[in-house]
Order: sequence, then C-alpha cells, then structure tokens
Amino acid sequence: MMTRLGVFLFWLLHFLPYPILVALGNGLGALLFHLANERRRVATINLRLCFPDMDDATREKMVRAHFKAFTRGVIERCILWWSSAERINSLIRVEGIEHFDAIKDKPSILLTPHFVGMDAGGQWIAQHTNTVCMYANQKNLYLTDLLLKKRARFGNQLLYSRQQGLRPILKGLRAGMPFIYPPDQDQGIKDGAFIPFFGVPAATMASVPRIAKMANAKVVPSITRMLPGTQGYVLTFYPAWDNYPSGDDIADARRMNEFIEQRVLEMPEQYFWVHKRFKTRPEGEARFY
Repeated sequence: MMTRLGVFLFWLLHFLPYPILVALGNGLGALLFHLANERRRVATINLRLCFPDMDDATREKMVRAHFKAFTRGVIERCILWWSSAERINSLIRVEGIEHFDAIKDKPSILLTPHFVGMDAGGQWIAQHTNTVCMYANQKNLYLTDLLLKKRARFGNQLLYSRQQGLRPILKGLRAGMPFIYPPDQDQGIKDGAFIPFFGVPAATMASVPRIAKMANAKVVPSITRMLPGTQGYVLTFYPAWDNYPSGDDIADARRMNEFIEQRVLEMPEQYFWVHKRFKTRPEGEARFY
C-alpha cells in the first residue's frame, strides 16, 4: 500500500513546471546528503579511490553536487514516465545524431554508462527506434512491473531479465534492434576481469566485445549530460568504434573503461558514485566498503 501511495505522489509531480521539479530535486538532494549516510560514505570512498589527490573539501563538495544531480535525475523521471513525448523531447538536445541514424535499424550496441541523465537519453532513443535491453528484478514485484512498463512506453521495446541470458538479446540484435547496454556496474568477474578504472582494479564485464562479435554489431557510445538549471539534457552519440572487437577481450574492456573515464572527467558530479563500483576485490585484497 505504501509503495502504491508513493508512486501516486510521484505521478502527481509530473504536473509541476520543470523549474519547480529542478528546485525540488536539488533541495531533496541537499537533504539526502545529510540523511543517506551509507550512500554518502560509498560516494566518498569511490572519489577517494579514483581521485587520490583530491583534497577533503573538494571531495565533499563533489559528493554534495552528486547527490543533487542524482536526486534531480530521480525526480525528473516523473516526466519521463508520464509526460508526453513532446514535453520530454523539449528537454533533450541531441548531438551526433548522424551516428545514431547510421545504426538505429542495424545490429548495434548503444553503450550507456551510468550517468544521472541516462534515463532521459533512454526515453529519447525509445521514441526513435525499437531496442532490446536487460533489466534487474527489483525486490518489489510491483516496482519491477512499473519500471518495465515505463521503460517500454514508446515503441516496441523488448526487455529481458539478466536471468534469461543472452539468447533473446542476440535474437533482437540480429533482427536489427540496438541493444542498450550499461556496462559499468560491479557484477563480479564470472564474465569479466579486473580492469583498471582510474587506476583501481574494477570487476569489468568483458561481454561487450563478445556480444559485438556474435551479432556482428557496431558499438556506439551514448552519453546523456544533465545541464545546469532548467536547460534540460544533452544526449551525445559518438562514432562507432573502429576495430572493435579487436580479438583481445581484455584490451577491449580496457578501452571501454578508458572511454568512460574520459566522460567522467567532463562531468564528475554526474557519475553514479553511490554505486559500489569496487565491491568485488582480487583474492586476498581487503574490501573498500
């Protein structure tokens, strides 16, 4: 009952003007910085690992900015879930659209690392092509169903749980549906290896080059940046990677991490620092969290 009430209140938010939602997201983010002790600790540890030369005051300022951006991203999902396509598109400027047009009806992997604006970019993509993607089940079945419904509200989006494996993903790819793939969360090293991320060994999936090879798919990075104030978002498509896969899965995974590092340096407050990116450690190494 409480979950449904929360969703109802969240639904009401989409009627508010965008400037009010921005202010609400920033205000709640500032509050959560003080209340979400565990996630604040995780973000602080991640920044200390990735930017060891950053002083404490700068690090705290970065964590505060991240909480505001992260919470804004969550609040503004009410627009993505219930507002019209016209309202959503009015908030998103697209750069490099020629790289998207070149692959939107062909086997391709849209590489979408975890930045706070990724859901906004995902909804724009869903309006312009049918895609295939994977999802993680939530503990609450109602929330899982809601998330699936909202992610698939435009077009004919095919969503499969991780438990279903790669077979349906490959089928969708071979049918010409881009695969939206966020590759930068710690899922252990069963299908990957420890690859440096800002110099820290991080459990990194090596599945991107494998999938690209199996489906003869191009890899096109797709990054969405949240703009200051009420300017909305910029969704940027990058050129398809040349010589990818190269035949060396480790080298390809390193290339992917280095690309993500470059984008993080462009907007460090917008990366998902609250995620335990370095949870899995090499054997014998102490845990960070």
